[in-house]
Amino acid sequence: MHKHVWALDFDGVVCDSVGESSLTAWKAAERLWPAVFTSQTAVQARPKVLEQMRVVRPVVETGYENIPQIRCLLEGIKVPDILSRWHTILEEHMAKWGLERQQMVALFGSTRDDWIAKDLAGWLAPNRIYPGVAEALQRALQQEEVYIVTTKQARFTEMLLHNMAEVLFPPERIFSQTESGAPKSVVLERLQAKHPSTTYHFVEDKLATLEKVCQVPQLANWKLYLVDWGYNTPEERKRAHSNSRIEVVDMDRFTALLDGAAYGAT
Repeated sequence: MHKHVWALDFDGVVCDSVGESSLTAWKAAERLWPAVFTSQTAVQARPKVLEQMRVVRPVVETGYENIPQIRCLLEGIKVPDILSRWHTILEEHMAKWGLERQQMVALFGSTRDDWIAKDLAGWLAPNRIYPGVAEALQRALQQEEVYIVTTKQARFTEMLLHNMAEVLFPPERIFSQTESGAPKSVVLERLQAKHPSTTYHFVEDKLATLEKVCQVPQLANWKLYLVDWGYNTPEERKRAHSNSRIEVVDMDRFTALLDGAAYGAT
């Protein structure tokens, strides 16, 4: 049977993790800047800042960015400014506070590890698997070559798939950009080389990532999908609609695509 290759992003496609990532960022910031984040001012501002973190989530590419982002919000940088020029703000404040990327990745990961070790149920609780995704994923795994291509560290991705989605996903099929340093486009090229002469699907909630794939001639055979339930904005979905390479899909369309591929209908 003709097998399809599916590469799925995780956060924003399979899992809504913004509640957990924001809480982890706050815990990490308490470690990094205890005087700032344990002050009475911070404690009072915490609910508002955590609410704002959900609004600005579309501009976050890698989890560690949540740590400087949550301090930016606490210090009064406005949500529209973060949405419009986050990467400039990130670069400026990483330099201002003397932060390094790998230091932040390690801090974000160790904070999660400590939380999980002390309270697994508490760590899982702020996450949720989008309705219908786990079931579709489980069915597709029986028939298709399915991979997770994510910026999330692989051990956390596997844990959420196992504990929240109840999907025993093969760990060797989880590719973490944060750990490997390889852009998602490079991972797609490797999957294409591993599985020649088939149909390729890449599902994302980040329009910028899909647009980068569009610029790689070697990936011209990939079918690209932007989900409408993830961390993207109405403006981005509108822009995606005008790109002939990208299909904007809702949950019904996504699950139908996975099921259709699994049963040879696409």
